[in-house]
Parts: sequence; C-alpha cells; structure tokens
Amino acid sequence: MVFEEYEKPAACWAGIDSYKGQERKCLTIILRSGGCTWGSCLMCGYTHVRYGNRDPAFLDRKIRAQISWIKREFNLDDYSLVKIFTSGSFLDPQEVPPDTQQEVIRAFRGKVVILETRPEYVEEERVSILRETADTGMEEIPLYLAMGLETTHDFIREKSIRKGLTTSDFIGGAERAHRAGAGVKTYLLMKPPFLTEQEAIQDMITSAQEAWRWSDLISLNLCTVQSSTPVEWLWRNGAYRPPYLWSVLSVLSALDRPISCDPVGGGTPRGPHNCGACDPELVDGIRTYSLTGDHSLIDALLQVKCGCKEEWRYVLENEMSYSLPLTR
Repeated sequence: MVFEEYEKPAACWAGIDSYKGQERKCLTIILRSGGCTWGSCLMCGYTHVRYGNRDPAFLDRKIRAQISWIKREFNLDDYSLVKIFTSGSFLDPQEVPPDTQQEVIRAFRGKVVILETRPEYVEEERVSILRETADTGMEEIPLYLAMGLETTHDFIREKSIRKGLTTSDFIGGAERAHRAGAGVKTYLLMKPPFLTEQEAIQDMITSAQEAWRWSDLISLNLCTVQSSTPVEWLWRNGAYRPPYLWSVLSVLSALDRPISCDPVGGGTPRGPHNCGACDPELVDGIRTYSLTGDHSLIDALLQVKCGCKEEWRYVLENEMSYSLPLTR
C-alpha cells in the first residue's frame, strides 16, 4: 500500500493511566501527520511516520479519516483520558492544520486531552481556543500540552539529544500554555547517548526536581533504541546501552514527588534492562508505581536480590565518558 493511502492512525491502544492520583481508562493515539518539522533528535524514529504530502486539504482529509476510524474501533464513552501524539508536534500547522486541530479536539470533548508539541508552536490564542473546545465544565484542566524538555541541562539536550531548543524556550512555552488555561506535562529523557550511567541518574534527579517549577505533570521517559536512528547506529557499534532498570529505580527513589514512568521495551536489549532474570519483576513494579505513586514499592524493588546489581554498581563507579559503555 502506498503510504499516502493510510487512513488509520499509526497506532491506537487502550490502557490505564494515573491522573491526579486516580486511575483512569486512557486512549493513546499516534496520528499520521505532515511529519515533524524539526526531525533531528538523535533517538527518535517517529520522523518516518508521516505523509509525504503537506498540502493542508490532504492532511485535513487524512486526519479526519483517522479520527473516524478511532470512533468506529473504540467506544469513546469508555475513556476519560486521551493522549494524542503525532510524529512531532500536534500544534505545528504544517503537521496538523489549525482547523483540523480543532476538529480532533472536538472529537474528545469532555475528556482530559493531552497533546504533544514543541514549545515554539504554543501560541496563547490558539491554545485558548483548543482548551475551550475541549471544555465541558467536567474537568478542572481539560487540556494539557505535553512538551519534551528532556533535561534541564542545555548542553546535554543539545549534544546528546539534538533537540534544538533551550530550557528558556521550554519555560516560555509553559508560561504561554498556563496563561491560556492549559496544563503542562513535561517529558524528561533518561540516558540519551554519550552519558555514563551515573551521569544519567544525576541528570534525571536534578531535572525532575527543577522541572516541577513549570510543570503540572512529569513523565520520565527512558531512552530506547529505535530503528533507523543515530542511537541505533551507536548501539550496533557498542557505543550505547539503554539505562539499567536499577538506575531508573534509583531516580524514582530519590524524588519526593511521584512521576509517571512507563518502561517501554523494558527487559529487551533495545530498551531499559538489567540481566534479564530480574527484569520482568522490576518492569511490572515500575508500571504499578506509576499508577499508585506508592513510594514504598520503589524502595522494595531496590531490595530485590539479583547478581546483576553488582555489575550495575561496578558500572556506576568505573564507567567514564571517554570509554563508555562498559556493558551491553
């Protein structure tokens, strides 16, 4: 099938998410769009999930068709939380035309809608219109903008992620979102390339503590090896390893406020992993923590006995930036 013929989302699935301490049924949607305008992040494989045509009329027709497919396949009344992703930024008019943005939000009116965007596309008037479109008075904050800050360290974000924005850019976007009445969900990225395991841990602890100043929600995303990316090239050549699950637990344990973390690809070579033996228990535990916010669960998981914990401790003490990684 020619790619432009696709009229269903790149992915769409139902699940359970925690929102303000409550478990909610959630629908996660990855829409095919005009494609990320930036398209340069080292770890992102979603730049390939795009239509080759950016004509607004074409995109409007295709995106509306995807929403129609979702309505046929899912009973929207079952879900009170909807997360919307594209290959880049929902608010980028070259990806999703403005009128189409409003139609998408209207389809999920009355629910909490979280949509992903880069901060440079956050325009106060546009966000205010979308918030009003989503709002029925049922939710205190009907619309959240999810933005990838990734780290509060500008050098790491530029050299290890190639994000093309600064912490100041993010803060500006967050302030505009809040003035428009929207909430802000902040994405952090743990262990992009070129960081040691210890550096990655400290970066996430510091970044999470600082990011609460501008955030209503925070999600800790764990770097994975996606196909056809620079990170995959590094990984195949022994120059990159995703984070240890022990490291993820260390970050969550050090924070005094719960944040969400879904260890996508956990326990596989391309995702956050330990030795394999202890991985399923730790992955399940981290997901449970994300729903409950029960800090004692993280403390208990850190006490799990496994031989790979000594390997992890050795890595923390001995891995250096100029010779990393020590393990696969």
